[in-house]
Amino acid sequence: MSKVLAIDYGQKRTGIAITDSLRMIASPLETVETGKIYEYLEKIILKEKIVDIVVGEARHLDGNASEITLLQEKFCKEINKKFPAVVIHRIDEMYTSKLASQALVMGGMKKKDRQNKGNLDKVSAAIILQQFLDQSSR
Repeated sequence: MSKVLAIDYGQKRTGIAITDSLRMIASPLETVETGKIYEYLEKIILKEKIVDIVVGEARHLDGNASEITLLQEKFCKEINKKFPAVVIHRIDEMYTSKLASQALVMGGMKKKDRQNKGNLDKVSAAIILQQFLDQSSR
């Protein structure tokens, strides 16, 4: 079975997470500068034979689109153009940064390392991916 990739898309940095080959466990992979995301995706999609990508969808508490939501939608359209064989899934990313922050604390990460926003972004991507896996297994 192919692996699933998750993306926590941001204006500066983009967090990346990936599943194991059985699609059971989501793990943080890395953080990529958003300006280099398409180059990165080209390599990882080929290397890991990715056929599904989950992209977080940011919304305001009232459900309306935010500025980043519009950028995420544009990003998804671009992925569809560049990688037509890949299926894009969207998942609500509300509170994933807060959950990721709590996970870093509970995991014992030092404060200095927790302040590195890249760590937060890739853990957020893993939470988005795990939510997708949990919903898919129902």
